[in-house]
Amino acid sequence: MTPGLSVNLQHLETSATIAVSQEAKRRRAAGEDVIDLGAGEPDFATPAIPADAGLKAIREGKTKYPANEGILELRSAAATHLSLLAGGRPVNADHIVVSNGSKQSLFNACFTVFGPGDVVAIPAPAWVSYPQIVHLARARPVLIPGAPEWGLKVSVRELERMLPAATGLILNSPCNPTGSVYTHGELKALATWAKARHIWVIADEIYRRIHYGTGPAPSFLDLPDEFLERVIVIYGVSKAYAMTGWRIGLALAPAAVAKAMAALQSHTTTGANHPAQYAAAAALSDPRVEEDVARMVAEFRRRRDLVVARFRQAVPGVEFVEPLGAFYFFFRVDSFGGISGTEFCTRLVAEKGVALVPGAAFGDDRWVRLSYAAATADIERALDRIVSFAKKLGD
Repeated sequence: MTPGLSVNLQHLETSATIAVSQEAKRRRAAGEDVIDLGAGEPDFATPAIPADAGLKAIREGKTKYPANEGILELRSAAATHLSLLAGGRPVNADHIVVSNGSKQSLFNACFTVFGPGDVVAIPAPAWVSYPQIVHLARARPVLIPGAPEWGLKVSVRELERMLPAATGLILNSPCNPTGSVYTHGELKALATWAKARHIWVIADEIYRRIHYGTGPAPSFLDLPDEFLERVIVIYGVSKAYAMTGWRIGLALAPAAVAKAMAALQSHTTTGANHPAQYAAAAALSDPRVEEDVARMVAEFRRRRDLVVARFRQAVPGVEFVEPLGAFYFFFRVDSFGGISGTEFCTRLVAEKGVALVPGAAFGDDRWVRLSYAAATADIERALDRIVSFAKKLGD
């Protein structure tokens, strides 16, 4: 830790995924031919309807301080949207807080319900920011390794065996970095375990719409109310709606928690970007945008199939998680002569010009994450280089 900095930052590390993207951009600026498959960001343009709604809001002067909890138009649109995704269950707009991206929604949630002495279980591999955010809330994150034969997901058995004294759980489904999706039955089992132990659950469902099964991915909102008393659902428009730069995240929480999160936000960022909220409201409420989402998800599926088929054909025997959602492909590299994910990625970008994210960023450096949120032609070129590099390591 740098001398003179607050103890609040003693565990803080730079985001590895952002660092990979910045390194790829640096190499490109230096004239190198680098294909960036490290970014967790859709390569599609924001659909026209929300984009136009944002521009309209600017022209109409909707550029002032918004309400701390978010404009009613967006909270109402989000409540209706989440209700429809969950088969019509009632969702109260007053329990929704709008923030500057789902990352701030996660931070607000953790800072509101966790504190010193709390122990938060995080199934691993896990998105890089979860442990960092828990540390910033002065709680203690504990990574619980998932089972390889189960898509690196975690069951109640692992949680009870490794962390019987947990006071919190952060669950991401569909999962970054693995693409795994928890089934309805698995979610219900985890919710039953959490309810019996009075554990707060933060369910990060930002990738819910990018699901390769039927309909949206299973959600905690598909469960009866009795399981949701200590559940905070994180949602947003960044991934499925290709609106990462608009910075709009949502948290659906019990009434008292939502009120506290809005109060916390009033002393940090105040409300989220005002015109962007109108854009997000249009994204969540206009049925024509759902056609755009369906097209993007169909393209992600085609790319997923391309990556999976190429690995099976060209590097048989390499362990990977078959993605059922999100837009990531997580494969294991230590079979190549015991190489770590960090060394694999470092050498790959230097020797072949492909940027991937090492598994160390997610808690297991035997693995590597590839994002197929990129043009198909770039994915195909990158796969040629990855396969060539992997075969060279295996010789």
